[in-house]
Formats: sequence, C-alpha cells, structure tokens
Amino acid sequence: MLKVKCLLCHKELTYSNNTSSMLRHYRAMHEDAQHAANRPDTNYRKKMVDEALVNMVIKDSQPFSVVEDVGFRELVHALDPSYVLPTRKALKSMVNTRYEEAKEKAKEKLANVVAVSLTSDMWTSINMEAYLAVTCHFIDGNDQLGTILLGVQHFPQSHTADNLANVHTMVMEEWGIKDKVRCLVTDAAANMIACVKALNIRHAICIAHSLNLIVKKSFDDVSGLNELRTKCRKLVTYFRTSTSGKERLAQVQLQMGRPALKMIIEVDTRWNSTYSMLERLYTLREPVGAALASLRTDVSPPTSTEYETIKDALDILAPFHQATVELSAEKRVSASKVIPLMKMINHTIMQKAEGLTSNMARELADNLVCRVKEHAVNMESISVMTMPTLLDPRFKKLGFLSSGKLQEAITRLKSECAKVIRNSETTPPAQLPASQALQSPACGDLWHLLDSTVDSSRRSSSVTADATIEVDRYLSETNLARTEDPLSYWSKQKLQYPNLYKLALIFLCCPASSVPCERVFSKAGEVVSKKRNRLNPNTVKTLLFLNKNQ
Repeated sequence: MLKVKCLLCHKELTYSNNTSSMLRHYRAMHEDAQHAANRPDTNYRKKMVDEALVNMVIKDSQPFSVVEDVGFRELVHALDPSYVLPTRKALKSMVNTRYEEAKEKAKEKLANVVAVSLTSDMWTSINMEAYLAVTCHFIDGNDQLGTILLGVQHFPQSHTADNLANVHTMVMEEWGIKDKVRCLVTDAAANMIACVKALNIRHAICIAHSLNLIVKKSFDDVSGLNELRTKCRKLVTYFRTSTSGKERLAQVQLQMGRPALKMIIEVDTRWNSTYSMLERLYTLREPVGAALASLRTDVSPPTSTEYETIKDALDILAPFHQATVELSAEKRVSASKVIPLMKMINHTIMQKAEGLTSNMARELADNLVCRVKEHAVNMESISVMTMPTLLDPRFKKLGFLSSGKLQEAITRLKSECAKVIRNSETTPPAQLPASQALQSPACGDLWHLLDSTVDSSRRSSSVTADATIEVDRYLSETNLARTEDPLSYWSKQKLQYPNLYKLALIFLCCPASSVPCERVFSKAGEVVSKKRNRLNPNTVKTLLFLNKNQ
C-alpha cells in the first residue's frame, strides 16, 4: 500500500489509485483554515505571524528547517489552526527581504554621520570556514553613540595583508564610508597591522588584547608563579573533566550551604581568563580540599602558602580585570578612557604592592608596573588615543603620565582645530576695490605674489589664534564628573566650541577594543552549530547582520 504525505501538516495518508482519502483529509483538516486565510483580517494576521516567525529565526538562531519540524508544526496548529506555515524556501526569502530592508536603513543612517571608526577580527567556524567581521561605530545626528555590524565576510583566501586590505576596502565601498573612516581597531597580529598600513587609516591596537599580553608576559617572567599557575590549571582541568570529581565538588558545596559553582579554565585567547580561573579556585578552596579528600586522584591542591600567593596575585590583577570590562563597553565612549586607566592601573598596583606578603606577587607587581608604564608612554604618543582623552570633558589633561606627551597632545589638538577652521572657511579673501585696481594695473600684477603671500600668512595667523583660544578656553574649564556623559556635554556646548565639537564627533566614536567583533563571533558560534554546519556563507552573513543590528 502506497503512502503519501500532506504538504500542509506532513501527516502520512494511504494512497489507493485515487485521491478520495486525500480530499477527505483536506476537507476535514485544512479547508476551513484555507478559506479563513483568504479573508482580509486573516491575511493581516498571517503577515503579523510571519513577521514574528522571522524574528524568532533571527533572535534565537533557529534553522529555516524549523518550519518542517513535526513538533513545531503541531504547536503552531494548536495555537492557530488557520495559520499556514511558510515553506523553508519561503521563510529564507522572507529573511533575505528583511536583510535588504535593514541594510538600506543602516546605509541611510551612515550617510548622515560625519565620521566612523571600525573594528575588525577573524573567526573560524566549526566547519573550518574563515570569516572577517567588521563593525562600524559613529556618533549620530542626536549626538548618541551608534554601532552597526557591517558584515561577516566569508574569507576563503589566505590571510595576507593585501587580501585583508582588499576585503576591508570592498566592505567600506559597499557601505559608502570609505572617506569617513577615521580609525580601525584590530588585534596586534602582524597581518592586521600591515593591512591597516596599506589602507592608510589610523590604527589602534585593541586595548583588551594589550592588557591581556601585559598580564601574560608578566606572569611568565615570574618562574615560581608560572609553576603555581600550571599546578592550578591541572587541578581545574581535573574537576572539569572528571565526572566523579565534578559531582563530588558540587555535592560538597551544597552540603556547605553554597551554590554549586563550576571551575573556570584558563584560555589563552580570552582576556582575564587567568584571573577568572584563579579567582574561582580561591573562592572554592575549602570545597576543593574537602572534595579531594574523598577522591582517588594524584592531583593536589595548592598549599596554604600558595593560596596566600594566589590571593595577593588576584589583588594585583583586579585592576586589569576592571579596566578590561570598562574598556569593552560598546554603548559608552571608551577610547578616551585608555590613557587615564593606564595611569590609574599603574597608581593602584604601586599602592597595593606595599601590602603584599608574597615575594612572587611583589615580583609580579614590579613586572606589571614596568610594562604598564611602557605601554602608557606608547599610548600617549598615538593621536587616536590622545585626542579622545583631551576631548573628553571628564579627563582632558588629567589622564596623562608624561607632562611632555601632554604638551605634544595639546599642540596636536590645536593643529587639528585649526584644520577644521580652515576647512569650514567659505568666504574668499578680500579683493581690492575695483577703482583702486584700475588706478595701477601694472603694479597690481607686479605685487600680486607678495600681497597674496602676506594675506595667506595673516589668515593663517588668525586661524591659529582662533584655534588656540578655543582649545585653551575649553581646557581651562572645570572637568565633568567621571559618571557624566561626554556626548551630552558636547551636544550642549556645540555652539560655544563649534570646531572642537566637530573633532569630538570624529575622535570620540573610536572604540577602545575589538570586543564588538568578539561578541559577533559568540553569536556566530550559535548560528553555525553542529546542526547547521552546512550553512551558506551568505546566509551566515545575513543572519548575523540581522541579529546584531535589530
């Protein structure tokens, strides 16, 4: 006996050389729903439910095949028998339409901004496909910080600087922002550095990566501390991979009246992971000791002296953890905080070092102070870091470690301000009256070069003076409280400091880190999962764009 499947509800029916069984099934189960679907009010409702279905796919990273899942179809039918689910192909088409609409709206938004900054990073999916993510950051017409994911571009070619530069150029041209990009934030990979150099764009190294490297190198230089870290990592790995160990640790915590926390393993590519691993181990030191006492394992916990060293190390590393979290914020001005936070980290570590009891922790503190100072000096030489700091009314001159670098930055700010004034000048230089010009035409020709040179010099002096006055007046004002919003300040002061306001729109949109791209990739891991590892790269791009820009 042959079987056929209903396209509407996927129920299997018996087929015996005629369509009577299928017709009966249709009339009994679907005819009313089909008629109802043709009514105007039902058409409106269907459109609403279709939109909700598209939202579900985008927000929850659901596969298009969800509309073919029997359980889902039964649920939808139970909720609304009159609603006919779209096919998988139709659902994909609806998502693509949403993408085109959202992209046009995003383009319109970017067309109206003065300047943008980009972040960029690479990611490899579960099926070993490489992607390049590019996020765009700007200050909109309402003086609010905005972010748009421009795309997650499939990157099958080799990761050379030239190839990276070509793809970045393609993305910028596609979005019409090539002449608006003021800064590109990436990690410190050699190919990325060379790529940005080829693009001839200001470059900022992700501060979160930089802080992570400072901590790792400082740890590595303290041999005893590095050995302790290895010992802790071995212990943590045991409790994460051993079923009996994991269960026993959870039981002990519950018996002690504590929530059952899991161990955190250190990951080289994740910022603060060393801090998180040691902090969790120190928090669970008592349950860990009790659990190990009843387990058969050669893994040993840290001694009481080693735990004291861990406590001191955590005290020293806490400022780095706090700074990384603060500098990774997407919805707040962040580049302006880099230089002040480096100064505060340096000050805090020096203070904490005085109360340390562990020799290894003191050595770690010395290493960190040395590296932080070195990095701070480098940051104070880079305009994409110094200009935002000076233009942030909360910090201005207070964030700098070096007074010499501060003066260089102020001079640079005055130069940038003068450039804005020159670019905004629309009135041509004053001409001699016609009668005067007619009186001595020959002399006018003879002295033209000298007169124009003098006029140019006078205009230049005037512009420089205007820029100096505006910058000095702004810097002499009392700083805002650190908790206040710098963009709100500039929105209110745009008439008083019109040229600095224009610079604020350019420099304050730069993010301190490439964490926005990292957040895209965490969602990308959900989109390209084991269940969906054959997704077309264009579909990956579409779904991630819609998810991050909704």
